[in-house]
Formats: sequence, C-alpha cells, structure tokens
Amino acid sequence: MPGRIQSIERAAAILDVIARAPFGVGVGEIAAALDLAKPTAHGLLATLCAVGYVQRGDGGRYVLGERIRRLGGHRLDTNLLRSVALNWADTLAARTGETVRIGTLDGLEVRVVHHVFRPAAVRQTLDIGRLVPLHATALGKVLLAHTPGLADQAVRAGLDAFTRRTQCTQTDVGAEVRRTRARGWSVTDGEFAPDSAAVGAAIRGPGGQVVAAISVEGRVDSVIGARGPRPSVVEPVRETAEAVSRELAQVKR
Repeated sequence: MPGRIQSIERAAAILDVIARAPFGVGVGEIAAALDLAKPTAHGLLATLCAVGYVQRGDGGRYVLGERIRRLGGHRLDTNLLRSVALNWADTLAARTGETVRIGTLDGLEVRVVHHVFRPAAVRQTLDIGRLVPLHATALGKVLLAHTPGLADQAVRAGLDAFTRRTQCTQTDVGAEVRRTRARGWSVTDGEFAPDSAAVGAAIRGPGGQVVAAISVEGRVDSVIGARGPRPSVVEPVRETAEAVSRELAQVKR
C-alpha cells in the first residue's frame, strides 16, 4: 500500500485551521497550531491560494476560497428542499403562530425560497425570491455561522445598518457567528426591522453540510422574552430544522 503524502496531509490540516476562523488566520498562527516551520506554512498557503482553495484577506490573514466552498456541496436543488420542508414549515407556523421562512445562500445575501404566512395575519406579502441580508436576519446569521470564510467576505464587502441595532462591525459579526455556532441557533432582535425579531436554525443536506436555514419571525415581544428568545419559539425551530435535515439525509442523489 502506498505511503501517505505529507504535503497533502499538511495542506488538509491548514484548511481545517482556517475553517475554524471566521475572519481568517495569519501564517504565524497556522504554523504554531500545526507545529510547522513558518516558511513551510507559507509555501503551502501560497499553493492553496494559487488553486483557489484559500485566499489572502486584509492584513495578511487567510480565509477559505470560493472554490473549496463549491466543492463542499453547499448547494441543494430548491425544488427538492421545498418539497421536503413544505409540511414541516406549515406545522411550524401553526405551532408558533408566526411567519416561517426558509432561505439559501445567494452570493453575499440570502434568497428566500419558501414562505409561510403568519396564521392570524390578514394582509401579508409573499417573500419567495426576495433577497435579504446575511448579517441582519436570522436566516443569514445561520449561514454566516456555517459557511467558512463567508463572514470575512461579507464584512469586507460592507454591511448596511438597517436599524440602530444592526451589527455591522467585524468584532460584532464575529462574536455573533461564534454564539450562533455554540448554541445551535441564531436570533435577531430589531436588527432588520425595528419591530420584529426572529430565531433561525440550520438545515443540513444529504452530505451533512448546511444547505439552508429556517426561521420564525414575529413581533419582538412575541419572540423575545425577559430572559431572551422564548423557548416556545426556539425549540420548535430547532426541532423543525432537525426534522427537515433527517428527511434530506434520506434523499438518494
């Protein structure tokens, strides 16, 4: 059996280190983390940049490149996603009494691919096809948290402030990405529209990658309580995301 190729193992280890850093990592940090000589790490990074798997950002920090994200299979046929999620989304809206949306990544925005109206509302506008921001929506925060390098790209492209509560700085967005990853769900509180809040969770595709997000949105006082997001909203969102993910995992490609 042929021996393992050390340079490939090292390159893979570098990608793992970069993937865990939403705003990139410097060559010195990579070398220290992997016990590599700095020139060795620099040479491997130069090669990874040349093939598009890594890109060098502001301040010399490295993030994952677009090419490796495409290889990750973060795309899923929208019709398949909607067909699997349809009944679950309806049930979630009925359970919470609030609006439900499902979104997928579209460049540096989120495209709404499914929308269930709030059951009690009279006049509403269908949002399917609408593009919404990554940093100010529960859908977007989920995708930022689970797409390596995306937060760095979004911040460098510039983030709009929609309300006084919108998080636009690298520090704030980075902290929110880490919180979302740690707890397994996202929250917005008056960040896109001052009178609305939302909770979102990740939907995973057949390969286990995050391919979409689902959220419940309502008035701030309906979604956020005195101690933070209401469990009566958070738990149904998480359970629905897990249920849709389980069904997608059974899909044969």
